[in-house]
Order: sequence, then structure tokens, then C-alpha cells
Amino acid sequence: MSVETFIALRYLKPRKGRGVLSLTASVSLLGIMLGVGALIAVISVMNGFDNHLRSKIVGSNPHIMIMSYRGEMMDYPKVIKVVSKDPRVLHASPFILSQALLRYQGSTWGVMIRGIEVKGDRATSGISQKVVEGYWDALEAPATVAIGKELAKQLDIRLGDNITLLSPSDRITPMGLMPRVGSFKVVALFSTGMYQYDTTLAILSLSNAQRLLGMGKGVTGVEVKVKNIYKAHEIAQELTHKLGFPYWARDWISMNRNLFSALKLEKVTMFLILTLIIIVAAFNIISTLSMMVMDKQKEIGILKAMGATPEMITKIFFFFGTIMGFMGTFLGVILGVGISLLLKRYPIIQLPQDIYYVTKLPVKIRLSDVVIIALSALAITVLSAIYPAKQAGKLDPVEALRNE
Repeated sequence: MSVETFIALRYLKPRKGRGVLSLTASVSLLGIMLGVGALIAVISVMNGFDNHLRSKIVGSNPHIMIMSYRGEMMDYPKVIKVVSKDPRVLHASPFILSQALLRYQGSTWGVMIRGIEVKGDRATSGISQKVVEGYWDALEAPATVAIGKELAKQLDIRLGDNITLLSPSDRITPMGLMPRVGSFKVVALFSTGMYQYDTTLAILSLSNAQRLLGMGKGVTGVEVKVKNIYKAHEIAQELTHKLGFPYWARDWISMNRNLFSALKLEKVTMFLILTLIIIVAAFNIISTLSMMVMDKQKEIGILKAMGATPEMITKIFFFFGTIMGFMGTFLGVILGVGISLLLKRYPIIQLPQDIYYVTKLPVKIRLSDVVIIALSALAITVLSAIYPAKQAGKLDPVEALRNE
């Protein structure tokens, strides 16, 4: 151990009857610890919400949607054949997407009709795995529908009830243009965990949707599931280029870009706000070291009289501030990770399930975030120790010992 480090460690211990500096140092260390701990815990919770939201979106939507600028896609088997040749693609199937009105016992509700291959859904969007009541395979029967559990709750619809769907596509009748209307039996209720889906989505088989909308053999597009969801954007661009005009593809990240951008902005804002706690603690280190320099004038003068160079004195106080920063950061990391693990394991904070679809805070600890926070805290505290350490090194030993 160097002389500078030995003296810096000695200064951490309060002298008898001189506990003020030790108390100030403790407050600085506590500020760093609380700042780092709070920052890690909050960022972990926000990562948890981000991960939870992504899993809900991916679990209820295809990874990529391929559509045509010309509207209805009649040659979708050719598109599926081209897409399926890509080794990164797991499954591709046709789908229909259209708005409609749902009527039930005098109530009217705007819904989004989604026509899919009932068996193929197990390999693409995965809503079949979210069924909470009824039977998914029953959708293969004519005039059947699956709706979200929240929608059923809003309109008091139960399994076996008949609902009416009104399509915006018109048909010519002796009475003029009339909307297409169909009566459907509710055979399944699903819960995706996303409120906007569970209150507005109605699932039909592909053939039932084609009959209701009068699309014949046409579909809206092709939905694709890929092996790596985070490569979906790259794959979508390549498929668009490969298929050429009039086809275009969008991935799940692009379709929810605003939502993920808002989450990212919120995370950055929280990082900046909580970093201010660490900066305040860093100013406490500056004041602590400045007070220590004033209190240790006699010792500094004696050390310089014994041959200590200004660089040695500077290193002593610089090491003192660095040690405090390291200890505060280390304890803060333990505190933040400990709180995150506690929130992850035990439902200490209860959340309303009807709003968040989760009863406890979702937590995801990322090593990269912990490392960035720890290094940032260390950098701030180390920088804060430079100025008072240099002032100590410039102290004149004659002036320091004059009044002793």
C-alpha cells in the first residue's frame, strides 16, 4: 500500500472528539449510495415494464405484416411461397383486417375484425394461446366468433350468445346500398393482456371473414412469424425488396414505434433526474474535502516539512474522495440490486390488475444498465475530488504552521 493510500484510509476514521468531518463524509457517502440504488431500482422497473409490454405485443400480433398497395391481395399463396423460403421465417399465413360495428341487445361497439387461419394462428400471432373461456377450434365452424374478455364484460356478452357484426363494405340490394350484416355465435373469449385489443378485437376464421366482408378469395395481407423478433425490421425490409411492387412489409417495432419511443424517453428522463441525486452527493464530497483541507492544515504542513511533495498531498485527498465515491457506489449497487430482486420476488407493491394486467411491479435487471450507472457515479465522484485535492497540494507549509 502506498503512503498516500494509507493516509487517505486513516482520514476516513474520525478522531476522538472530532466527529464532524466523519459525519459529513458519511452524509456524502449515503447520498451516493441512495442515488445509485434508486437509479438502479427505477431503471430495472422501467425495463420490466418495457419487457412486459413487448411480450404482450409480440404475443398478440404477427412479427411482420405484408400488404399490397392495391388493396386486397388475391395472389397471397405466391407471396407465402416466397416468404417461406427465407430461413429466418418460421411461419406465414393469410389474414384479413377490417373495421366493423358490433351490436348486442341494443348496444353498439366499434371493433376490429381479424380473419385468420384458425390452425395457423398457433404458429403466427398466438392469440389462440390466450383463450380463457370456450374453445379456439370451434372458430372453424360457420358463423362463429371469438372476442376479448374485456369487450364481453363491457357488453355483458357470454359464451353461446349471438352477436351481430356490420361490415363497412356495402352491397347492392333492391333497397339500395346496404352494409353487410352477419350473425355470429361467441365460442371463445381471449385475454391478451392489452386493453386496447381485449376491448376492440373480434376474431373470425378466414372463410367467415371473407363471407362477411364480401372479399371472395381475397385477403388483406400475409402475417409472418420470425425466429428472432429483434431482426424483424431487417427481415421486413429485405422481404419488401424481394417481393417488389406492389407489396410492402411492416414489422412489429415499426407498428408500435410511438409507444416504444415514449417508454425510451421516460427512461432517459428518469435517468437524468435521479442522476441529480448523485451530483448533489458529489458536491457534498467537494465540501467535505474542502473542510478537511482546512481542518488538516497542521498535518499537511508537517507532511510537507518532512519532505512530502505537493503531488503526494494532492493524491492523499484525491484518494480520499475516490474511496468515498467507490464505497458509496458499491453500497448503492448492492442496495439497488437488492431492492430490484425484492420487488421481483415479493409483491410488496400491488398494482390494479384491470389497468396494468399484472399484480406486481415487473422487474428486469440488466447488467449493462448497472455497469453504466456505477461507472457514471464513479466518474462524477472522482471528478468532484480533483479541485479540493489540488487546493490541498498548493497549501504553503509555512502558512499552515504559523499559528500552531
